[in-house]
Amino acid sequence: MSPLYRRTANIARKHSRISVIAAAAATAGTLGAAGFAAGAAPWEQAAGNVATTAHVDSSSASGQPGSSPLFQAIAGIKTAHAGTPAAGGQLDVLRFAGPAGSTSPNATGNQAIMTFAAQEASVQAAKQQAAQQAAKAKAAAQAKVAAAAKLKAAAHAKAAARAKAFAQAKAAAAVKAKAVAAAKARAKAAAKPYIIYDSVTPSSIPSGKAAAVYANGAYAASSAQTAGHGSVLWIDTNGSDPAANALDVEPGDATPAGAAQWVKQRLTHQPKSVAIVYTMRSDWQQVKDNVAALPGWMQSKVRYWIADPTGTPHVVPGSSATQWYWGNSYDVTTANPNFVG
Repeated sequence: MSPLYRRTANIARKHSRISVIAAAAATAGTLGAAGFAAGAAPWEQAAGNVATTAHVDSSSASGQPGSSPLFQAIAGIKTAHAGTPAAGGQLDVLRFAGPAGSTSPNATGNQAIMTFAAQEASVQAAKQQAAQQAAKAKAAAQAKVAAAAKLKAAAHAKAAARAKAFAQAKAAAAVKAKAVAAAKARAKAAAKPYIIYDSVTPSSIPSGKAAAVYANGAYAASSAQTAGHGSVLWIDTNGSDPAANALDVEPGDATPAGAAQWVKQRLTHQPKSVAIVYTMRSDWQQVKDNVAALPGWMQSKVRYWIADPTGTPHVVPGSSATQWYWGNSYDVTTANPNFVG
């Protein structure tokens, strides 16, 4: 085996299709320098081997024997060198590739092979560039999908946080509602009717008990006389003191018509307070008829304290307090929790 053959075969075995073309080009160049000058036998052997190698490469790539342009070019060179015209357009290509007016196998084959090598290199470079662009596009698409997944995960996390906060707020509201309900229940249970003692002589009222004394009239009491009592109601006897807590409506004191006037004055100056009217059960309806002329909001703030001395603790229906006991030292009243407001 000649050194030229071994060189060409080694190059063809070690490299791809483009490498084969380059090897062929190198072989052609070598041939141009020495092969044809030495005679036909070395050229034929080297070109035949290169053609065989190119043929194998072309057959494996395209599935058609001898379809490679390089193979055709080399076959044409070999045929031309042997003195036989190249088939079809092969000889034309070789003639065109060579110098003007020259049909030298060496010059024509060398340039033709280099032309095909450049073409194959360009095709392979285009394929490589297309593959790189496809890889970049695929990477960009994957990055876009990853970003969308990240946004979706963030949205889910945000929604979960909102749901958790809402659930916590709802639970806190439920706890607060239960606490408020329990407080109301306790207040309702603690709100029971209580006893009030009233007297023209405050000193006769049991110490520490709720007391009712007169603010004016013949039995007006002083603040010092009410010391030691848990709470004190001041009673106006003639309708001249709307600052007092209650008005005494009975014969010799304020009248039913005067009761309505007193209620109006008191609530005008103290709209957040209540107006207590004390009267006999027998005169109660007349008092209510006069109070009915007042605005509705004032009527809702009137508390009736009715005298019904049966001797038995009770509260007359519709009233807020009932004086059920008359005694020599004091009278006794049972009052509902809403009596003083």
